[in-house]
Amino acid sequence: MMFSLKKLSPSITDMIRFDHSHVMVTFHQYTRDKRPSVKKALAETICDALEIHATLEEEIFYPVMRPKAHDQKVMEKSEPEHDEMRRVISEIRRGDPKSSQYDDLVFELMRDVQHHVADEETVLLPEAEQMLGKDRLSELGAQMTKRRLELIAPKAGKLAANHAIGFSGSTAAIVVGVASALFAAKALGSKKSS
Repeated sequence: MMFSLKKLSPSITDMIRFDHSHVMVTFHQYTRDKRPSVKKALAETICDALEIHATLEEEIFYPVMRPKAHDQKVMEKSEPEHDEMRRVISEIRRGDPKSSQYDDLVFELMRDVQHHVADEETVLLPEAEQMLGKDRLSELGAQMTKRRLELIAPKAGKLAANHAIGFSGSTAAIVVGVASALFAAKALGSKKSS
């Protein structure tokens, strides 16, 4: 019975794509002319989301894909790309949102992420879907949801506050907020049923 409930979880590949979309929507809210407090909130939202996402991929997705991936070149550079993103994130966190260097770092991070996302979405995710099958993808999705909740819990207040400041008055916020709420409700609903 427990195994069949895991099949109801969104697949790990859908969850990874959703994370990518969430980060890209947030990046698109970031412009040089925003108030420093809004830029800081958006940058923090992006940084937190990327750190959680990278941890989830490294702990759950990559170990499953590493021995199976046909394109080992993409697989081998995935974690070093995460390390580079973490380096830029630490510079952003030490930076001043009033400075143009801060903007440059956020845009550098955006370029790195876009490149990384393109590799994953055109190589690793299709390979995973081809090789692993729906049940295994859903089982991994359930693991990812459980681990995500553990990683988010200590940051929940900060994440909500930054999201509210960063997306104030934005249509994208409504879309992301509704999508996130539905996603969380589905995850929590299947968690309660198990």
